[in-house]
Amino acid sequence: MHILLVEDDIDMSRALLRALERRGFQVTHCADGISALSHIKDGIGDLVVLDLNIPGLDGLHLLQRIRSQDIGTPVIVLTARGAVGDRVVGLNAGADDYLAKPFDLDELDARIRALLRRRTNADDGVQRCGRLRFDRGSGAFYCGDDPLELTPREHTLLKALIAKPGHAVTKEKLFRLVFPMEESTQLEAIEVVVHRVRKKLMETGAEIMTLRGLGYLLRDRQQQGGEG
Repeated sequence: MHILLVEDDIDMSRALLRALERRGFQVTHCADGISALSHIKDGIGDLVVLDLNIPGLDGLHLLQRIRSQDIGTPVIVLTARGAVGDRVVGLNAGADDYLAKPFDLDELDARIRALLRRRTNADDGVQRCGRLRFDRGSGAFYCGDDPLELTPREHTLLKALIAKPGHAVTKEKLFRLVFPMEESTQLEAIEVVVHRVRKKLMETGAEIMTLRGLGYLLRDRQQQGGEG
């Protein structure tokens, strides 16, 4: 597995390079956003570990640039900006995961492997979050091997959230999907559907997180360490 490490701090770069190589990864390092963009376009790296505060092209703009070009390489953001608001900005810019400095190397290793597994699973037509999985072929949700019983509205909401675990979906977008052409229904009705789905996810390890003023996101409760 090949990691593209984008970090301009020399000491941090050396430490991460050694640590990742000891864990069996092949690592290519670059120290600025312009060279990182070139590497990513050339397909270098199965996954990108990205610092936000880099010269040339900062991490957020780099993320926006590659996602606008439909480049789907998984990206883990490493940054000193650890507030929830900063994390949401990074995820909405296109990051797949977000780890605030200082961080534990074992946790970084685990998150890298989880993302690479998720990408492999997505390629086989299955999307997963915790024990929850969505089989795109059959259109069914499962908790392990057991089918999840969902109403059509609950199914539509959960399908929108599992499409990009860890990414916020606005309340307005979910409302349009779940209540199409229902002008008489109030926006707050989506909260009722979210509440019902939350109860059905209790045993799956996945949970719906409310982001005030932004919307909702689906996340793996164990991977996120119970944040919230």
